[in-house]
Amino acid sequence: METLLGPHSFCPLFNPKSSSKTLVHPSLLPRSSNSLALTKPICSSLRKQLPQSTTQSFATPTSWFSHVHQGLAALAISLALNFCPLLPSGPALASEFDVLNDGPPKESYVVDDAVVLNRVTKSDLKRLLTDLESRKNLHINFITVRKLTSKADAFEYADQVLERWYPSVEEGNNKGIVVLVTSQKEGAVTGGPAFIQAVGDAILDATVSENLPVLATDEKYNEAVYSSAKRLVAAIDRLPDPGGPATKDNKRESNFKTREETDEKRGQFSVVVGGLLVIAFVVPMAQYYAYVSKK
Repeated sequence: METLLGPHSFCPLFNPKSSSKTLVHPSLLPRSSNSLALTKPICSSLRKQLPQSTTQSFATPTSWFSHVHQGLAALAISLALNFCPLLPSGPALASEFDVLNDGPPKESYVVDDAVVLNRVTKSDLKRLLTDLESRKNLHINFITVRKLTSKADAFEYADQVLERWYPSVEEGNNKGIVVLVTSQKEGAVTGGPAFIQAVGDAILDATVSENLPVLATDEKYNEAVYSSAKRLVAAIDRLPDPGGPATKDNKRESNFKTREETDEKRGQFSVVVGGLLVIAFVVPMAQYYAYVSKK
């Protein structure tokens, strides 16, 4: 029984040593720890290098595309700033179009878009024109603008304001419009039939040619507006014309000399030059003669 049940008498399946040597193929044997240590870094390195190579292959096109995108965005912003100027904001940056769209002032008689009139002038105008409207039923509006871009001159712009603010003849019959353009140093006066008849053509022309441009040239905008208002009111009330500002004679004296002054200076210059030449020749000759005579 010992011989039959001995360990060496079992089937090779129950003998691990003999079965591992005879029945199992070497390729199916489990790898040793050394072989695993060698193969793990290789496998891990392959797994790590593959995504890196992939990212490197896509890194260049992505960065190139981002640079192009940023360049196009910068170019678009530059073009937008150059060809699309910033819109002005605030009442101080209003324009001639804002004056047309806003309509006539409701609590005053002045639209100071150019911001050149002080509070005293506005208060005096309100008092003067309020009294005129209560007595004569004539309403006058004063407008100041910096420059005109839509119309050629102040007269066309004044007519446009009158038509926009008072579309019908009944509304604009007793209305007057006075425009002062500060950059062009000119003004205009227009109005409805009743206003034109009450003032008269002579005072209208005098106001436009004397009060507004002369004082605006000296940048006396407050005086230009208020003197024009007083002149128009005096004409409506049939009072003596206060007249326009005194024009200054801006003729400058010439720095060039006249022909007589030039001839006189030329004669004096010739005498001086001649005297210097005589001295330059006579004095050395006299010294030489004195030196020779001593010998």
